[in-house]
Amino acid sequence: MNELTSAINNHLACEFQASHTYLAMSIWLREKDLIGFSTYMETKSNEERTHASRMIAFLVDNDEKVELPSINAPDYEWDSLEALFSNVYSMEKEVTASINHIYGIAERINNRPATVMLDWFIDEQVKEESEARFICKRLKLANTNTAAMLLLDQQFFDGTFLANMQSASGFSPATAA
Repeated sequence: MNELTSAINNHLACEFQASHTYLAMSIWLREKDLIGFSTYMETKSNEERTHASRMIAFLVDNDEKVELPSINAPDYEWDSLEALFSNVYSMEKEVTASINHIYGIAERINNRPATVMLDWFIDEQVKEESEARFICKRLKLANTNTAAMLLLDQQFFDGTFLANMQSASGFSPATAA
């Protein structure tokens, strides 16, 4: 197996682990009756599986071998909502580092189809990190104020929380596909 294929297969573990962790987070949040946050995390879980599927399709379409990874059981408890989203931000940074590693390999071996495929992931990770950072900052502002947390949960539930967020890259969740 060549170095690029190996790196992509290794990255699948990041995507599947994130998906599994987000699902555990969704369950924890639902148990706390934070339905808006829970629904958001369930959506994130599904997105991560879709990301893995994109990479799998790339490998299959290029006659490369796919190796599905084993993943670890995720944590099921967090000290707070702020701690949970801090974990989200850390995970997204790890995913970004893995994609950057794959991109570096693709550039070094001059594999243009891989860099084109990975361009989408680079853009996606800018959005993912920006979104996680924004949520962490809002939760820090809310601190332990129960009313503020419930308001944020309601905004997640009705889809307005991220509607006006803008990152330095101009990302707006309201216009993202």
